[in-house]
Amino acid sequence: MDIRENLELVLSNIAAAAAKAGRRPEEVELVAVSKTFPVEIIREAVDAGQLLFGENKVQELLRKTPDLPAKLRWHLIGHLQSNKVRKVLPVVEMIQSVDSLELAYDINRIAGELGVFPKVLLEVNVAEEASKHGFPAHKLETQLEDLLQCDRIEIHGLMCIPPISEDPEDSRKYFVFLREYRDKLEKLAGTKFPVLSMGMSGDYAVAVEEGATFVRVGSAIFGKR
Repeated sequence: MDIRENLELVLSNIAAAAAKAGRRPEEVELVAVSKTFPVEIIREAVDAGQLLFGENKVQELLRKTPDLPAKLRWHLIGHLQSNKVRKVLPVVEMIQSVDSLELAYDINRIAGELGVFPKVLLEVNVAEEASKHGFPAHKLETQLEDLLQCDRIEIHGLMCIPPISEDPEDSRKYFVFLREYRDKLEKLAGTKFPVLSMGMSGDYAVAVEEGATFVRVGSAIFGKR
């Protein structure tokens, strides 16, 4: 397992997918998903030039960050419990997984107490799977005005996790939906939501073709967990 080679391949695939869609590779940022991997493995990716990492669990994130360079950027990409908000806000650049109005309220309140303005993405449950977190699309529209009233959080866009499939093409319709739904929300809100976080190891090239600005790639870089 050569992490440097894997990173180069993923970045090359992102560039090719972007070119296919008439986009510039710089429009897409790679989030290396380091969940379950030890600090030593993450350092190999850092040595290869990767600075942006995603973690699923707050406790694991907080355990790793003291032993890694301060220049690294961290995104929380997994479900966030309200009782962990205070711990994670000072550490992450972005929370990609705001999945309810109640969580947004908690983040907004605690951000005010801490004097910060966290960047967030709203997670949309694009297939409305009972096993996944996220706003059902129809519900997000009705709650958008309330979300925009949260004056301490900066909503940058949307995130999704499509149903698991062996065929990357099965994810395409969900990526198209998220992009078009984002456009709809922008019209409703009268503001821009430029970020689309979509695509993982199996389907990130398709996601780039359909407008992803963040792709979250783990096993294609670090190997199987």
